[in-house]
Order: sequence, then structure tokens, then C-alpha cells
Amino acid sequence: MQHIDADTRTELEAAAFRHLLDHLDANKDVQNIDLMILADFCRNCLSKWLMAAASERGIELDYETAREYVYGMPYSEWKALYQAPATPEQLAALDARQQRKKDTQA
Repeated sequence: MQHIDADTRTELEAAAFRHLLDHLDANKDVQNIDLMILADFCRNCLSKWLMAAASERGIELDYETAREYVYGMPYSEWKALYQAPATPEQLAALDARQQRKKDTQA
């Protein structure tokens, strides 16, 4: 992508981000803990990254507003409608992933 100018690259990246949000919205059955286990990020991470990007540009964006954008509704509503309790297996898998991450950083 080095041959693409910076503005076009930013537009492509923004379009890809919007597509990712649409994809996550269409797959609400994919739980945040599953994303964390497999990819070490979740919808909340995307919200935090969005907030950080705004802050880097001097734009105030609070966490709840960022989450509402990412989730497509207030987080409390999404959580009540779509978030299932984590299973013991999911919690164990997340703990194992976090331990592997710590081990590789040491």
C-alpha cells in the first residue's frame, strides 16, 4: 500500500474499520470473550482504540460514547440482549492466553 497516498490510505482503513464493525454487528453471537481468546481484542478494545485516536487528535470522546458507536447501541442494552455469561471453559481459555502472553513478554 506504499503506492497509495496518505489520504486514500486513511479512507481505505476507515472503510475497513466500518466493515469490521458491520461484521461484528452481524455476528452478535460471537462473544467478546471469544474474541479475546482467539485474537486478544474485543469490541471494548475497539472502543478504547477509537477513544485513544480521538485523544491523539485533541478530540474529546468518552468511553461510553465510543462503545455506543462500536456496539451500535448503548453498551448496557447490547449486554442485556446479546452477552452470555462466560463459561468456565471460556474463562480458563482466556486465563491460559493471558498467561502465554505474560510468558512471552518476560
